[in-house]
Amino acid sequence: METHEVLEKVKSGEMSVSEAEQYFRREPFEEMGYAKLDTHRKLRSGFPEVVFCSGKTEEHLLHIYQKLYEEEGEVLGTRASREQYEFLKTALPMVEYDPLSKILKIEKKDKEHIGKIAVCTAGTADIPVAEEAAQTAEYFGSYVERIYDVGVSGIHRLISRLDVIQSANCVIAAAGMEGALASVLGGLVDKPVIAVPTSVGYGANFHGLSALLTMINSCANGIAVVNIDNGYGAGYIATQINRLGEDK
Repeated sequence: METHEVLEKVKSGEMSVSEAEQYFRREPFEEMGYAKLDTHRKLRSGFPEVVFCSGKTEEHLLHIYQKLYEEEGEVLGTRASREQYEFLKTALPMVEYDPLSKILKIEKKDKEHIGKIAVCTAGTADIPVAEEAAQTAEYFGSYVERIYDVGVSGIHRLISRLDVIQSANCVIAAAGMEGALASVLGGLVDKPVIAVPTSVGYGANFHGLSALLTMINSCANGIAVVNIDNGYGAGYIATQINRLGEDK
């Protein structure tokens, strides 16, 4: 339950003051031996804990999902494998898996999506990282516009969608190779641009390092850079910015 829900229950008489007091006295994490779930994270930061699935055993992952679903009524996980999905869906048939973004989630269906975040990619090969960003932002309640394959080798493609991009509260630019898309966008919009270097490219790309260096050395203003292939981090920050844009 959220704080507001507990207080409403006290107000309506469904919960006594002592029961509410006991609820708030609970430890701010759930001890599971192999994991300590931060069940108060949403109370502190506005976002519930998200699961990084890669490297976790199937049994541990299942128990973590079950506990978070019990607490929040939904769960978001990143970097999941199809094998993990197949294992979880036997006990949690409502779980959904997207093999492109590798997102594994149970999501409430009546969610409102506010504001606007524009998620752009330089090429089609950058879409998996962009989808991790887009679906993360959507899970957290943001409305997302996808503008894919608008890299600098055909700049007219980007210009044709500029009205949509400029109307967003925040822009995400996912690009590999030399990573120039973020700089171009930074010079065209008056909103923050979150640059996501991807590991797409040939040998001297160094698995995304060339794009990362381009983005952090950009001469365009208003650009922030996350780690290589970190679509989740971009979607999270974009949602924070989008919420501020809607609160103004």
